[in-house]
Amino acid sequence: MSPTILIVGATGNTGQAVVETLPKLLQSSNTLSDHRVIALTRSIKSPVAQKLAKLPGVEVIEQNWVEITSDWLREHQVTRAFIASHNEPNHFAEESTFHLAALNAGVKYVVRISTTAANVRPDCPAYYPRTHWAIEALLSSPEFANLQWTSLQPNIFSGFYLSNAAELIKQYRKTGKQETLKLIASKDAPVGVIDPYEVGVFAARLLSQEEVAVHNKAKYVLNGPEDITGRQIVDMVEQYIGTQVEHVSYQDMSFLDLLYEHNFAATGQSKNVIFSVRHAPETAWEGKCSASTTSKAVLELAAPKITPAEMLKGLLEEGEER
Repeated sequence: MSPTILIVGATGNTGQAVVETLPKLLQSSNTLSDHRVIALTRSIKSPVAQKLAKLPGVEVIEQNWVEITSDWLREHQVTRAFIASHNEPNHFAEESTFHLAALNAGVKYVVRISTTAANVRPDCPAYYPRTHWAIEALLSSPEFANLQWTSLQPNIFSGFYLSNAAELIKQYRKTGKQETLKLIASKDAPVGVIDPYEVGVFAARLLSQEEVAVHNKAKYVLNGPEDITGRQIVDMVEQYIGTQVEHVSYQDMSFLDLLYEHNFAATGQSKNVIFSVRHAPETAWEGKCSASTTSKAVLELAAPKITPAEMLKGLLEEGEER
């Protein structure tokens, strides 16, 4: 069996890009050309999983990553791994278990997805960035010295920031009517929104590096090439619909009510914990998530190129395809 690079979350918004980009990079590598790529999925019958299974050098396996053990990693000869975990309250328990298994199995290098750089601190009011801080603290400990790692801190994903704008455009095209445009964005703060696919491309670049020591313990901040404000999002919407947006609600976190009701109310999870997410965009509203914060290594290895206008266009085209 060939040595393996494992992709956890292969069908997700960043993992798919890793799987699609990595095999081509490995082919041209002097030391990694014999490595294969294993892409994990919860459903091997999903359209994305079936698409990835057709790629040369990729094996798609149906496996719940939270059940992966050191024995499983050794059996599949995993030497490097990518992980994009969930952000639910049990995140730390499950991702730290994965990293411990990787350490004990002799995995050499892990690239993981973190969250908004300005939030990854022990006193962040939102719960999940504290979890990412704790994971990075764990990996930085002397006990984990044999596991090299890089944490990617994309500030804000395009779908999360622009989806309501795309939905209003699609609704207006169908009905000629508008609901309130609810934006997480503030009216004036510039934010370097990034397309998640470009985060995956950068992760693939890291995983294909012949020498990863220079990236060990690095925390790289990723943004798109251009800043955008809430007012500029409104301007783009108005260009698409050819009229003025009637009602805008900036800094709108009302979606949390539905999120809690649909995903957590029946699980017994703390409402106090879940609703702390309302504080997550505050650093963006304060102007701390602009494109100027992008790490130098990101610009050198795989500088993001997709602009906010292109992101919105992509969201609209996705809707048309469905």
